[in-house]
Amino acid sequence: MKLAILDRDGVINQDSPAFVKSPDEWIALPGSVDAIARLSRAGWRVVIASNQSGIARGLFSMDTLNAIHAKLRREVVQAGGMVEAIFICPHGPDDGCTCRKPRPGMFLDIARRYDLPDLAGVPAVGDSLRDLQAAAEAGCTPWLVMTGNGRKTLDKGDLPAGTRIADNLAAVVNTWLSEE
Repeated sequence: MKLAILDRDGVINQDSPAFVKSPDEWIALPGSVDAIARLSRAGWRVVIASNQSGIARGLFSMDTLNAIHAKLRREVVQAGGMVEAIFICPHGPDDGCTCRKPRPGMFLDIARRYDLPDLAGVPAVGDSLRDLQAAAEAGCTPWLVMTGNGRKTLDKGDLPAGTRIADNLAAVVNTWLSEE
């Protein structure tokens, strides 16, 4: 099974320091929706793993988050693809959960969901150090994109061993599909 794990904000859509709080605020990054669709059409299972502490902070409800994700899924379907699943951590930074990145809980849940003994070799794309740390700890191959917080993350350094770097999600998908 070909599985890809993607962060949401800063990878698929524009990030906001004030949080993406409504479907109207969710704006796809150029080329990201088409990249997901191409991956999906090539037989990959595309899964999103996203910290969504705006729920714990009271900035938006689960219903609103579901509406945001419905918009994301609609745009991918219109491009001819599919997002198979969306895993979220609704907790705040100080809640001590195991699912909030940089902890690997969401990734381990994904492995269980797909009956995988481990995530070795599964690529995971993020724009922040916590995305890459969670991916690496779960055994994935971390990919850093230069969208969202990617440039700042690269400039800070200290990336997990084996992290690959690309300009954006479309460039990552181009690489994956050319390596098949």
